[in-house]
Amino acid sequence: MAEENIAAISTALSASGVAVIRISGKSPLDIAQKMFAPVGKTKVADFEPNKMYAGEIHADGFSDFGLCVYFKGPKSFTGEDIVEFHSHGGVAISRGILKKILSSGARLATNGEFTKRAFMNGKLSLSSAEGLIDMINSESVSGVKAGYYLYREKLTAEINRLQDIITDTLAQIDCDMDFPEEDLERSSTEKLVADLKTVIDGVDGLLATYRAGRTLKNGVNVGIVGKPNTGKSSLLNALLNYDKAIVSDLAGTTRDIVEGSVEINGVRFNFYDTAGIRESGDKIEEIGVSMSKRVLNQSDVILLVLDGGALDKEDDQIYELVKDKNLLVVVNKTDKYQTKDPRADLYISALKKDNLDGLKQALYEKSALGGVDINGDFLCEERHYDALSRAKEKFSLALSLVGTVSLDLLAIDVKEGWDALGEISGKTATEDIINNIFSKFCVGK
Repeated sequence: MAEENIAAISTALSASGVAVIRISGKSPLDIAQKMFAPVGKTKVADFEPNKMYAGEIHADGFSDFGLCVYFKGPKSFTGEDIVEFHSHGGVAISRGILKKILSSGARLATNGEFTKRAFMNGKLSLSSAEGLIDMINSESVSGVKAGYYLYREKLTAEINRLQDIITDTLAQIDCDMDFPEEDLERSSTEKLVADLKTVIDGVDGLLATYRAGRTLKNGVNVGIVGKPNTGKSSLLNALLNYDKAIVSDLAGTTRDIVEGSVEINGVRFNFYDTAGIRESGDKIEEIGVSMSKRVLNQSDVILLVLDGGALDKEDDQIYELVKDKNLLVVVNKTDKYQTKDPRADLYISALKKDNLDGLKQALYEKSALGGVDINGDFLCEERHYDALSRAKEKFSLALSLVGTVSLDLLAIDVKEGWDALGEISGKTATEDIINNIFSKFCVGK
């Protein structure tokens, strides 16, 4: 059912070639009739859906020559009637058109309201909406792929399949309770056991993809550690291919966490160049060292940098600190020294950028994606992981109680598992969950 007209600028609010201003609701075409003068003979009221019309857009105090297109509900993104003005992309132009729209019978859309209306009108699932915002916010190819899996309803389709199995099982349990004289309990119990095992296997299959999926979405966090003056900052600059960190021969130059990102095999790697770990009487440097130690606990991969010309007990101490983590050890400064170390995985020269490709590939192999086909389908949202985990807990509990409690009591746990699955697609999601998801969107989407 169409609601009041809402409007927003759907493209970035900056100078560009084209701006798109969108109206959705019960009567956006009425607003277009007040604002748009077509070049041809077709009146706005007679516009064919999904067809571009050229003409003058009358804005607040000026006009622009552009395009107007009408999308008729329910065959539109929101499921309602939509009108879009495509104007030149000046900030003053798009704002002026929006201001005129708002004075002609629409209100400003809230964050994600267009997509929320699409969800409420059954045009997409809640997980699909999450995939859409993931794609928009992604800064890597892998992040786009992970979001697209959700947006194209692949996860929802699998959730619906699992829910359909449980729905059928619950229906048979209801039938057994309604007609006890038919002695259906044994067949209902057998079906419940078989169906619960099938659904638990399906849930496990989705949960198993979460670690890789989260990495695809958020990237791989790499902490660069080592004693002072081993070339950590030079290495970060070489990986990023620009000067991000200050480089100096003076030990202790880096006192804060310096960050930078680069894409490796389509995956975003977030690097954190830390202060050199050592005992220091400098209070500021000690704070930096403390921050470096915290990075160790937040990184997916630890990159330990050794100075090929100055290996000593400090290196041994740091190695002992990180050896049990997901560690990659590199010996730097091969342009000056040919030192060999049994702990080393790679030998590089940050200054000469030697063997950086080998380092990038080694980092990729050390990540959760080593040996994983990133073109597959992955679970990437923590909310989905939590819902699936709770569903599995309920289904597993019901399975463990088969034969010890009545079917009607088992059905309570099974139904709660079904509800947890429904939170993913939106069938059983609370209003707070829905509002929280759409608050992450920009106003124009």
